[in-house]
Parts: sequence; C-alpha cells; structure tokens
Amino acid sequence: MPTTNSSGLGAIDALGDHQAVAALLECCHSAMWAEQIAASRPFADLKALFDTADAVLAELPESEIDDALSGHPRIGERTESASSTREQSGVSSATEDVLAELRQKNAEYEDKFGHVYLVCASGKSGTELLDILRGRLRNDPATERSVLRTELAAINRIRLARLIDSLAGGAA
Repeated sequence: MPTTNSSGLGAIDALGDHQAVAALLECCHSAMWAEQIAASRPFADLKALFDTADAVLAELPESEIDDALSGHPRIGERTESASSTREQSGVSSATEDVLAELRQKNAEYEDKFGHVYLVCASGKSGTELLDILRGRLRNDPATERSVLRTELAAINRIRLARLIDSLAGGAA
C-alpha cells in the first residue's frame, strides 16, 4: 500500500464537493459511497478516512454495490483503468493455461452469482487469483456477497491511500 502523506489528506478535505466526489469515484464507482465520503470531510487522519469508507460501504444497498462492481474488469481482462491494471499486474506473467482457466471460471462465477468476480488482486499472481476464484465458486450467494463487500473494502482502502498520495504530490 502506498505511504500516505498528511498533506494529501488535507488536500482531499480542501477539494470542492464536486471535485471530491469525482476523485472518490475513481476509488469506488458507487455515487452514493463517493457522496457520503465527500460529505464526511474533514478527516482527522487516514484511519478516520478508512473507517468512514468501510462504514459507508457496509451500509450501501445492493444496487450501489452493483454500481461499484461496474467499475471493475474481470480478473485477467485488459482494461483502460490504470488502477485495475496496477492491481492485477500479477496476472500479466500468468501462463496461457492459467489465463484460459481464469476466463472459464470468471464465466462460471458470473453465471452463478450474476456479477463480476471481485477480489483484491494487489500482490497476487494469476495462479493465486485462480485458486481464490475456485474456492469462491463453492460459496452460496449470501456468503459470496459478504466476501465481495470485504474485498471491495480492501480495494477501496488501497485506492484511497493512492489518491491521498497523489494529492500530496500535487500539493507539494
């Protein structure tokens, strides 16, 4: 996870409402989440930001979770999103067999659960992500929705920390 700088935290607090929501939507594609985080500013510290982000996510209706998922490509799929590309960098060295099975298991997952397989991919290889996917295919829908929210919270934290760091770089 990036090292966060307090000047970046101050910079997000100083953004106008529309700018803050736009920046936060780059972290999580739920408008309700981004608006509630923006409305919760200022943050005393990074922990307060993370705690707020987690609490807001936990209370989102399923429709907003579905909106958040729309911002995430399938594991192993090429994307225009710099965040997703960085987070899935471990897949880039996967063998064609692993990539083919990821495509197959992604399709099975989507057929079973009705949404994209979401996992915090940072630091994980293609084989690790495939193993996690195989295991998650054994979940029932309610369990999987709970796991998905936990994974989304982890991704949001990484992206929030990166956002704070990028704002600190701009403020320096």
